[in-house]
Amino acid sequence: MSNPTTYPNYIDGEWVTSDRTFENRNPADTDDCVGIFCKANQADVNVAAEAAQEAFRAWSGLTAPARGAYLFKVAEILERNLDTLAREMTREEGKTLPEAKGETMRSINIFRYFGGEGSRIPGIQVPSERDRVFMYAVRRPLGVVAQINPWNFPSAIPAWKLAPALVAGNSVLLKPATAAPLCAWRLAEACHEAGIPKGVVNLICGSGGEVGDAMVHAEPVKAVSFTGSVPVGQALHAQASLRRIRIQLEMGGKNPTIVLADADLDKAVANTLNAAMFSTGQKCTATSRVIVEESIHDAFLARIVEATKGLRVGNGLEAGVQIGPAIDQDQLDTNDRYCRVAENEGAKLECGGRILSEGDYAKGYFFEPTVFSEVTEDMRIAREEVFGPVLGVIRAANFADCMRIANTTDFGLSASIQTTNVSRIFEYINRIEAGLITVNLPSAGVEYQLPFGGSKDSSFGPKEQGPAALEFYTDYKTVYLGY
Repeated sequence: MSNPTTYPNYIDGEWVTSDRTFENRNPADTDDCVGIFCKANQADVNVAAEAAQEAFRAWSGLTAPARGAYLFKVAEILERNLDTLAREMTREEGKTLPEAKGETMRSINIFRYFGGEGSRIPGIQVPSERDRVFMYAVRRPLGVVAQINPWNFPSAIPAWKLAPALVAGNSVLLKPATAAPLCAWRLAEACHEAGIPKGVVNLICGSGGEVGDAMVHAEPVKAVSFTGSVPVGQALHAQASLRRIRIQLEMGGKNPTIVLADADLDKAVANTLNAAMFSTGQKCTATSRVIVEESIHDAFLARIVEATKGLRVGNGLEAGVQIGPAIDQDQLDTNDRYCRVAENEGAKLECGGRILSEGDYAKGYFFEPTVFSEVTEDMRIAREEVFGPVLGVIRAANFADCMRIANTTDFGLSASIQTTNVSRIFEYINRIEAGLITVNLPSAGVEYQLPFGGSKDSSFGPKEQGPAALEFYTDYKTVYLGY
């Protein structure tokens, strides 16, 4: 095998190397080193922040349609390399090749969407009570913004943070997750190739504790967008609050799918399986608890167990594989630990629940797709985010009981209901405590044209994606003009 490529940081339009590095290895085959990445430190962050501050005036001085034209170029570059980028994503994150290709295409579409937003950034114009006074408000960029990204969507999430920030006129410090940095590196590379001026986009790799904290404290930074765990999000919020800068948090979920007695059972099983198991359950919108009405509980359980047993686990580059590996040893251990906790608390293991470590699985972080029955709402597996292919089935007496159980959680990201009863659908939509709501669809699987974000402990601040994304990255300038 050839020596792995070393990937530098991207600061002020230059590729900056460092003696400090870390490896990025394939979670399906740890013998496969995807690349070696240069590790930044606080000094690098400060240099990047100053460069971004210097670049901001000229970049924000361009018209928004002109900035959007750069985003169209980024999309074209990414699309030319679609197949290569998808394979790299599978190697570094583990998701199957079809999932990786779908995510890469989504990133391309995100850049195109926000490129178009350059011609649509809205303002406000209203009549004055006074004669010969013209009143209006326009959106203006904030300045330097820091973006801290997770590993589970290593291209799409950086894209949906980066694109709206840029089209709005901000300059950016972009930090990818150390577990999957190559996809974000490719976004920075595409920005460079598209000719985005130096200093506008800066990619800085390294640990959250060092690089992430340095970003929050860098003097030029005016806002921070974070996607990741609740404890880290809370810590960043505390730090940002001391500086009185904006912060946007997208954190965990404990997402329910409700299955009512009148549901199309085949579709309900397929939607639940999709949301719970695909992407190895490593989605913040994944279904981790399914709440089933009493009269169909046993029939649903039998079908979901049978469907789960039929899933093929393996290296995502192989044709026919449906479930890839966990991202790393820590996540694999977390999956296993929660399964043991669930058994100790009285849940019944119906299938899966084991680390796979023999034969083709010996060099990766593989875990069996898992279903537990006899789960009650007070169990940890029903309250805490696992972030793996682990589903708890909860029995409920009726629709009212389903709703009560669904809302008994500190999280409020996504939720799904499976039913053919229109009245129940609208009751659910009105009463469910979640920001993303699906009906007769999986709880996971959102599009970029609408706002993304949850409620309760899942999210804080303005929503991401769609036209709402510009709310976080801009502020109003209000004008009163007498003539």
